[in-house]
Amino acid sequence: MSTVQRKPILLDFEKPLVELEARIAQIRDLAEENEVDVSEQIQQLEQRAAQLRQEIFSSLSPAQRIQLARHPRRPSTLDYVQMMTEDWIELHGDRRGGDDLALVGGIARLEGRSVMLLGHQKGRDTKDNVARNFGMASPGGYRKAMRLMEHADRFGMAILTFIDTPGAWAGVEAEKQGQGEAIAYNLREMFRLDVPILCTVIGEGGSGGALGIGVGDRQLMFEHSVYTVASPEACAAILWKDAGKAGQAAEALKITAPDLKALGIIDDIIPEPLGGAHSDPLQAAKVLKDSILSHLVDLDRLTPGERREQRYQKFRRMGVFLES
Repeated sequence: MSTVQRKPILLDFEKPLVELEARIAQIRDLAEENEVDVSEQIQQLEQRAAQLRQEIFSSLSPAQRIQLARHPRRPSTLDYVQMMTEDWIELHGDRRGGDDLALVGGIARLEGRSVMLLGHQKGRDTKDNVARNFGMASPGGYRKAMRLMEHADRFGMAILTFIDTPGAWAGVEAEKQGQGEAIAYNLREMFRLDVPILCTVIGEGGSGGALGIGVGDRQLMFEHSVYTVASPEACAAILWKDAGKAGQAAEALKITAPDLKALGIIDDIIPEPLGGAHSDPLQAAKVLKDSILSHLVDLDRLTPGERREQRYQKFRRMGVFLES
C-alpha cells in the first residue's frame, strides 16, 4: 500500500537550513550512484546543519515565533487529546441550541485520572477551517465550555484548557448572541470553581477569545507560542495605520513566552522539540503531559479554598504598575 507524503511547509527563516539539508541529500544520492565514500564530508555537513538549526531556533524574533505559533501543522487540541489521554469522550452542545466546532471539550483519562479537557480547534485544510471558523469561538462555544467546566467541578475532575485562537469570533451574529457577556461570564465563574484548572497556550493565544477559557491556577505556554491582547497586525493598523509594521508591534507587545514569564503572566514555559512542536508532535505531547501531571501534583496538595484564593490573587497581581 502506497503512502502519501505531505509536502513540507517552509517558513522564510528556515530556508537556509532546508537548502543545506537538500544539498546533503543530493550529495548522498550522488555518492551512492557512483559508489563513492563521502561519509566524512556528509558528517561535517550534518554537524553544520544541526548547528544551524540550533542557531535559528534559539534566536527567533517575536514575528518568527508568530509564524511558528500559526503553523498549519502545529498540533491542535484534538491532536494532544489523542496523544496524551485515553477513553476520550467528546461532549457537545451549550444546551441553548448550538454546538460550536471551534471550541471542543470532553472527558478523558490522563494516567488513570478523569479530567475535563477543553480547547480551541482549528482546521487542517480550508474546508475544515471553515467548519471550525479558524478556531474563533462563538458565544455558544464559551457557554458550552462553561457548562463542561461546571460539570467537572460537580464531579471533582481537574480542568485542562488548551488555548489556540486568533481571537473570539467578531461577527455581527456573535455580537447579537452576546459574545462579550459570554466571555465575561466565564472569566467570573472560573474564579469560583473548586477543582484544579490548568491553562496551556499551545499555539496562538489571542485577546478575549483566549481569556474565555484562560483563568487557571497555572498558566502554561509552549516555547514558541504567543499570547497577546491583540494581534500584531491589528495593533500596527491601529497605532500606525499600517499592518506592515506588525513585526515592530510584535516586539513592543511582549507576546513571547520568555517575556510573559518575566512579567508574571504565565507560570511555566514548556520546551518544544528543535524545529517547533510540529516537527515532533509526539515529543511535544510527552513534555506537555509531564508538565501537566507535575503541576496537578502541586495543586492537589491545596484545599479548594486555597486554590480559589491563590487563583484570585494571581490575577490581581497582573498589570500592577506605579505612577510617579
